[in-house]
Formats: sequence, C-alpha cells, structure tokens
Amino acid sequence: MPKLLYAPASPYSAKVRMAAAHAGIALELVKVETGPQPAELTSVNPLGKIPCLVADDGEPVYDSRVITQYLNRLVAGSLFPRNAARRLEAERLEALADGICDCLLAHVYERRMRPEEKWHQPWMDLQLSKVARSLDVLNAAPPRFGKKVTAGHIALRACLGYMDLRFAGQWQPRRTKLKRWVARFDDRFPELIPLLPA
Repeated sequence: MPKLLYAPASPYSAKVRMAAAHAGIALELVKVETGPQPAELTSVNPLGKIPCLVADDGEPVYDSRVITQYLNRLVAGSLFPRNAARRLEAERLEALADGICDCLLAHVYERRMRPEEKWHQPWMDLQLSKVARSLDVLNAAPPRFGKKVTAGHIALRACLGYMDLRFAGQWQPRRTKLKRWVARFDDRFPELIPLLPA
C-alpha cells in the first residue's frame, strides 16, 4: 500500500488525501511535523516538504501536483479528463488552487516565523491581493461539474477548506457563487469533508 507523509492542516496534503479517497486508492497515512525536518521525511524528499507519497516499490513521489498525476495513472484516468481541453481546464484549476495556497502559506509563515515588528506588511498585502483576485475570478465563473469530479475541483475545495481553517470568514463575503459551489461539492461528496484541512 502506498504511504503518504502528510500534515492534517496542509491544503496540499488534504488535496492528495481527498483525491486518493475519491479514486478508491487506500493509503497508509503517516503524520509528519515538517519543522524538525525528520529523517523519515528528508530521506524520501530532500526538500523536507509534504505531502510525499512513497509508492509500493519505495519510489518517492512529490510534490502534490505530481502525486495527483501519479494517482490518476493508477486509476486509469479517473482524476483528470481524457479530453485534452477538459484536462487542461482541470490542470489549470489545480494550479490556481495551489497558487492561492502558496500565497496564503507565505502569509501564514511570515506571521508565524518572524516577530511582529519584522513583518513586511506590503509583501503580506501583496500575497492577499493575489488571493482576492483569484477568488474573484473563480466567483465570476465557478468551475462546472461534469459527469466526474476532477483533481482540479478537489484542489479548489481543499484550498477553500484551508482558508476556512486559517482565514475564517474572509473569503465568503461578496462571493456567493463560490459559496454555492462549495455547498454543491459538499452535498455531492460528503465523504471527502472529513479530509479537509484541520
């Protein structure tokens, strides 16, 4: 069984766990704290980042977008459409959701790792402006659900779950279409809700 090194609060870990669960792929879950850079993690990912999947043959797979592509190959394409245009749409949505998370985490780490008097507020504001712009684009045209959910949909739900965890109440105002999109996702896939960042 593949082993996934992950952290419960990580949106990238949540995305991978949700994608695997949706695809019916069982994973051995191993919680890892990245701060101490434990050998269990750095021995399979020299960057010391999560999530990192260790395949049955011991081969490590990282980062999260590479893992979703790997999982997709394991299940003969159930996480990404076969149609080239639709696949690109799913991949672009995953990249946008991950990019939003990158900006959010940069903001979180600035507050967590540096004393307040050393926070660089213009840089933090820049990160949040990227998030707001991206969410506004998504709200204007929420991703459509086809016959099957894609890794892009899952990535966006994990991203918004991370926002609920670390930036509670900040993304919903004035984004009613995106709020409805989340409600539809959760109604359709209630089994994935427990895997959101926590």
